[in-house]
Amino acid sequence: MHSRTLAPPSSSFLPMLLIGILFFVFGFVTWLNGALIPFLKIACELTEFQAMLVAFVFYIAYFVMALPMSALLGRFGYKNGMLIGLVVMVAGALLFVPAALSATFSLFLFALFVLGTGLTILQTATNPYIVCVGPRESAAMRISCMGIVNKGAGFIVPLLFTAWILTGMEAYSDEALAILSTSERAALLTELSQRLVQPYLLMALVLVGLTLFVWWAPLPKLDIEQQSEQYQWHKVLAYPQVWLGALTLFCYVGVEVIAGDSIGLFGQSLGVAHFGTLTSYTMAFMVLGYVLGIICIPRWLSQQQALLLSAFAGIAFSIGILVSSVESNLLASLFTGWLGIPTVPDPVFFLALLGLANALVWPAVWPLALDGLGKLTATASALLIMGIAGGAVLPLLYGYLAEQSSGQAAYWLLIPCYGMILFYAVTGHKIKG
Repeated sequence: MHSRTLAPPSSSFLPMLLIGILFFVFGFVTWLNGALIPFLKIACELTEFQAMLVAFVFYIAYFVMALPMSALLGRFGYKNGMLIGLVVMVAGALLFVPAALSATFSLFLFALFVLGTGLTILQTATNPYIVCVGPRESAAMRISCMGIVNKGAGFIVPLLFTAWILTGMEAYSDEALAILSTSERAALLTELSQRLVQPYLLMALVLVGLTLFVWWAPLPKLDIEQQSEQYQWHKVLAYPQVWLGALTLFCYVGVEVIAGDSIGLFGQSLGVAHFGTLTSYTMAFMVLGYVLGIICIPRWLSQQQALLLSAFAGIAFSIGILVSSVESNLLASLFTGWLGIPTVPDPVFFLALLGLANALVWPAVWPLALDGLGKLTATASALLIMGIAGGAVLPLLYGYLAEQSSGQAAYWLLIPCYGMILFYAVTGHKIKG
């Protein structure tokens, strides 16, 4: 009952296409932060800790708004929930215009919170939809397909952002700004901030078009949508696999965001000239991981085995970040030199490799956590979505640790997070309550 739809299988193509488009939007909006963080650090004259507030407010929206947004989903259904989420995202994109015109960091943060709120309801609707629209044992493969689209957008957006926004940044170096008067400095930084107006107006326009597309799309209802119980949290909490899954996702999203959003700052601190494109390195490895997931799951790997391998790889790459030399780029040269791609210091390359380790965690945890939930699926999904708050808390903690020691040393934070993922792969998902 938990894995079939009310519509015939042939009708699943349009829902998969539509949700694929939505996952592209998720990736575009989410991984834009990786390039936005070092940009706002310059434009708003921020410390490293303050710059990581960009990730904090974006992802804390998932925690703060998960319950009210899931209540909207229960009342209005999956399709209308998607529409509400898109409308909220349009508002968030438009809020970037006054923020950019005034170069006010607090307004940027508010706009990011609104964007995160819109994504919260979209994620709450689309992830269980992908899990339940086909056989449960191949759910990780379907989510991997969506992940390729999502991280493909994450690969593209830093390159676009760098080409469109980060040109001529030498005029905004510390040395160039230091010789200006206070008023000249403020005017130049406001001019830099205003570069964001056109991209976010374009984003709002695209989101309006997507809203109209979803409005007209004939999406079938799922069994779980007709039979869902209205947010009986005490019943969901009786399933340890769910709340342990939420804790695992808390750790996973935290390390995913650290790998994707801090790599630009880390590269910038090491003097990497193309720091704005470094998020694309992480996303490229994530896409590779998703491709491997599609090929191997469930034919050669179970979802649990994929999660286990991901945890071990994450621990190994994290150790590589901590112990490799910032003076060496030997490892990166072996992998990227022959492609003509600019090389990076080895610790930065190990950080990018975390994309490969992270790729299959989200696709594996969701079906393991939702196994056997039936009509409690929507409520359990909302709890899992709250785990995305790890993307708010852990990067901010990383920023604090980086200021206290160094950007490289602060990456020790990754190891206990992958330890939690390892626990869930071995034991946690089996605790059914």
